[in-house]
Amino acid sequence: MLTTGLAAASFILRPTVLGAVLGHSKFLAAAKNAASAATSYAATLRGSQLQTSRGLLWSVEREKGHTYRDTREIIDEAQIFHQLQTTTDRAKDPEAVQVILEAAKERSFLTNYTPGKSEYVQGLTLEECATLLNIDANDKKLMDMVYDTAFAIKNRIYGNRIVLFAPLYIANYCVNSCTYCAFRAGNKKLHRSALTDAELAEEVASLERQGHRRLLVLTGEHPKYTFDQFLHAIDVIGSVRTEPCGSIRRINVEIPTLSVSDMRRLKATDKVGTFTLFQETYHRQTFKQMHVSGPKSDYDHRLLTQDRAMRAGLDDVGIGTLFGLFDYRFEVLAMLMHSMHLEKEYGAGPHTISVPRMRPADGSELSIAPPYSVDDANFKKLVAIIRIAVPYTGMILSTRESPEMRAELLKVGMSQMSAGSKTDVGAYHRDDTTVTEENLGNLAGQFSLMDHRPAADVVKDLMQNGYVPSWCTACYRKGRTGEHFMKIAKAGNIHSFCHPNSILTLQEYLNDYGNEEMKKIGDELIKKEMSVGLTDSAKKLLARKLEKVNKGEHDVYI
Repeated sequence: MLTTGLAAASFILRPTVLGAVLGHSKFLAAAKNAASAATSYAATLRGSQLQTSRGLLWSVEREKGHTYRDTREIIDEAQIFHQLQTTTDRAKDPEAVQVILEAAKERSFLTNYTPGKSEYVQGLTLEECATLLNIDANDKKLMDMVYDTAFAIKNRIYGNRIVLFAPLYIANYCVNSCTYCAFRAGNKKLHRSALTDAELAEEVASLERQGHRRLLVLTGEHPKYTFDQFLHAIDVIGSVRTEPCGSIRRINVEIPTLSVSDMRRLKATDKVGTFTLFQETYHRQTFKQMHVSGPKSDYDHRLLTQDRAMRAGLDDVGIGTLFGLFDYRFEVLAMLMHSMHLEKEYGAGPHTISVPRMRPADGSELSIAPPYSVDDANFKKLVAIIRIAVPYTGMILSTRESPEMRAELLKVGMSQMSAGSKTDVGAYHRDDTTVTEENLGNLAGQFSLMDHRPAADVVKDLMQNGYVPSWCTACYRKGRTGEHFMKIAKAGNIHSFCHPNSILTLQEYLNDYGNEEMKKIGDELIKKEMSVGLTDSAKKLLARKLEKVNKGEHDVYI
């Protein structure tokens, strides 16, 4: 167990296991790393205490006595390597793979399953997941089996709905030294800034005029932009209104680690949906190498962030890994381990999982040539496997990927994606001129983007490909979460709520922001979708609700 304020690092080496898994030379390296781990954890705590005294920590714990599970038990590296080593032969066996996939599909469809209080369902065991991760991404026969299963699960649970959102960066000051990030403290070329209230309101208004209803709000970690300022910013965001009826209905956040006491303050705003934080890499030694200094360099403290959120009652959390820092197979298994821990400890697994791939960042040579680069074939594979492993967990796709790659990934698992994204502070509300676009290079966002389409183009392309863009927030607001949601899922009734609500949000978007071409495409799609999988009573209810929307009512949902 780890106790707040106490150094309690314990790690027992098992030579017979690690030696067999890693080989003699790798074992020696692992042993050397692990031998220093006990002392390094104590050193990290001393560093954290020093950072606190210097005012560098963004959030300080005011609640004493919280004890936590040992982080080396939460992420058991030896077990991960063992599973990867012992499943290589099984990954080549079509019959074994088929058995795994059929079992996963049954779990996902809730066959012979009694829903609990959580929306988290584990579709794969660690061993099964490792087996699928070891499949050769170029083995078309085996990969088609994986992709078909991922598509069947996604289609059963999410249908053709794709939830859209936009990231909003408030400040890029940062005291951390993450080697892959443009915001890192050592990047002296980066222009640092934080939005004033007026600028923030302009940013939100600009996003609302694009039709956005859901935001992911981000900031760096620095005393120049405090947590108190961030809480105030949440109030500002929630207050912005634009014509004809623009408003932000869900604010998710991706911010530095918080103490339990500050998690409670965040929840008390009653405006925040999901609290997201990436571990970046779950491999301890790689984490140490990539995070040179600053509060973020504390692996244990970062890993326990979602625990602190849960204890504060903020039980809607997101996790993620930056693919390219370490072996993607390890990272996927570690995320599954982390999910299992949260479900076991708090009765609620992660609400979302994000899967960004490393992209070039201003001044970071490492980001240009990632140490464990993931090619397109293996990236598509890992996305499909995560969808099979955690069927009811939202999967988030960013504009780090190209439009073509994003289209491929939607088929095998993704349920949410950003649209019209900018990672520069204040970039949304600036005039869209040639000069401004040239200056964006000087602003240097957190990382480079691959999909530069405006939000309207993303919406149009989704509709043309048969997807229903959605801005729905009804389930959160009606309390259809957790146990209630799973009862609906078990009865096979998700489609009766989510599908009509996605159509209602699309119609609202088209009425308020769509041009004639988009309205024509959208009208045809809505007519088609109104008859897909809905009972006669559901069709009649949807028709009545649509009539309200077309008469000018907003925020209509079932």
